[in-house]
Amino acid sequence: MPPNALTQLRDPRRLAVGGLRLLVIVAAYFGSGRLGLLEQLVIGGAKVTPLWPPTGVALTSLLLFGIGVWPAVAVGAFLVIVSLGPLHPASFGIVAGNTLAPVAAYLILRRVGFRIELDRLRDGLALVFLGALAGMLISSTIGSVTLALNGTLPRSGFWSSWSTWWAGDAMGVLVVTPLLLALRMLRLPEEPGLFDWVEPLLLLVGTAAVTLVATHSTLSLLFLVFPLLIWAALRFQLLGAAPCVFVVSVLAVVGATRDAGPFARHGVVADMVMLQALNGCAALTGLLLAALITEQRNTYLRIEQACVQLAEVVARLAPGEPAGRWPPPEDDDHR
Repeated sequence: MPPNALTQLRDPRRLAVGGLRLLVIVAAYFGSGRLGLLEQLVIGGAKVTPLWPPTGVALTSLLLFGIGVWPAVAVGAFLVIVSLGPLHPASFGIVAGNTLAPVAAYLILRRVGFRIELDRLRDGLALVFLGALAGMLISSTIGSVTLALNGTLPRSGFWSSWSTWWAGDAMGVLVVTPLLLALRMLRLPEEPGLFDWVEPLLLLVGTAAVTLVATHSTLSLLFLVFPLLIWAALRFQLLGAAPCVFVVSVLAVVGATRDAGPFARHGVVADMVMLQALNGCAALTGLLLAALITEQRNTYLRIEQACVQLAEVVARLAPGEPAGRWPPPEDDDHR
């Protein structure tokens, strides 16, 4: 087949794959947005969500597929706004803010050399402070200013609405992006044993149970979730920490929006402060500890590989000497 014919065949296939990818991103953004709206609050005259998953979906899509998928993010944001009711001038400002924020976060992360494997402590810090906390300032600022100029948001409720908006978008990045990146790296063991499935399942179920108790008890028991998050990060790194953080955040949001347990009788603003403090600390603990453990393990593997290569070089330079092996066997007296 001539080269031109091959190119003509590949281009339509490439266009079809690219179009399907954009449609999947639009559907994921819209679906996660509708789920996020199930637990919304009215603060300062504006409807906000304490956890906005579409920001995590948008940033993950940009990290995996590049800047070219931004139209899908914009279309998804527009469809979410349309599903809420009639359009008004502020709607387009909100769509612009919800599109620019993940795009800016992506550009910042790419600038600092962020790796989607999240296998270095610097990657975890970059995602937290640059991708989530800094990047989402754009969406909360543009959205709140647009609503204020439109008359929907009174001046007295501007800062409370802005802070909740910013925290919800940031939590979407901190909770959803690591989860999606972890699922991308999921590999099933070739010969899984029973304990390979039992421990992760018990960890997830235990995290859900402890979170339900902590968020529905009148006692201050929210700290009980942290030993489980530490266990997940130490044993399974990002693959364990990200799902547990997601479970904690979702159940905590449900408890806070329903004034359950420790969130009762404090007022909406105080509840949001408590909720975002819990979600932020949970995400920081799981994400940063998982990245640190992964980085240490990778460093050990590189050192071990270098020692093996050095031993091979020594064996070639001194062929008459008995070759040892690396890592060295443990001393019988210390076993």
